[in-house]
Amino acid sequence: MIAFIRLLRLKHWVKNTFVFLPVFFAGELFSNDKFYECVAGFIIFSFSASAIYALNDIFDVEEDRQHPDKRNRPIAAGKISVKSAILIAVVLFVISVGTAYYLDFFFFICIVLYIALNLAYSFGLKNIAILDLFIVAFGFLLRVIAGGEISEVPVSHWLLIMVLLLSLFLVLAKRRDDLILVENGTKNIRKASSGYNLDFTNACLTLLSAVMIVSYIMYTVSDEVQERYDSKYLFLTCIFVIAGLMRYLQITMVEKKSGSPVKILYKDAFIFVVLLAWVLSFYILLYA
Repeated sequence: MIAFIRLLRLKHWVKNTFVFLPVFFAGELFSNDKFYECVAGFIIFSFSASAIYALNDIFDVEEDRQHPDKRNRPIAAGKISVKSAILIAVVLFVISVGTAYYLDFFFFICIVLYIALNLAYSFGLKNIAILDLFIVAFGFLLRVIAGGEISEVPVSHWLLIMVLLLSLFLVLAKRRDDLILVENGTKNIRKASSGYNLDFTNACLTLLSAVMIVSYIMYTVSDEVQERYDSKYLFLTCIFVIAGLMRYLQITMVEKKSGSPVKILYKDAFIFVVLLAWVLSFYILLYA
């Protein structure tokens, strides 16, 4: 049972909370209908993501066995057979796609695009440097767009820009961790890594973090946003964004432990407290 839970990567379901972002920033999170619709969207995306994780583990089994951490994944470690993993993936795909079609047609289209994009990624697009980053980032954009659709909340262009920048930043930090492993003697397990080096990833991380901070400041001080939220104090939340990005850069460049953004979220107290403070500050400004 533990092996099956690890195959589904339940800890990674936190990524699918991006579905809630449109309704949260619209100030309608506690509207019962919208909240439950987002919960349904979260579950559907989680099932789809778990199915994709299972297929990725099948495709990458040989590469995973050469990775110091990924070799402990259930299929690479021989705890779950390939046939069992395929069966689980198919069942999850059927449930998620069927439920999505029943709930909302455009949401169904988002789920199908998400699955198709990730399958294309697994079958070879992940080997193309830079394109692999944007495919992962587009997966997060689809979560946000789908969340706005299922809750019938317009998605702000500001939100899409910030999600794109953040997801590119996180996946690039993860690629940098792969380069560190190669430097330390691990075999190059990701073909796309040949298109990156430390100078390039450091420059891109610096670029993305700078653009992200400037974009976020522009968002909080824009007349449109201040009028929508009826608050001139949104700029105060910049403190948490800047502190969080600086800490993540510290983890990436100083501690060299940026291999799993989800693990950092769960285990790094500084990141967790800053993120919680950011959410609470927005909650107070929007809902209190």
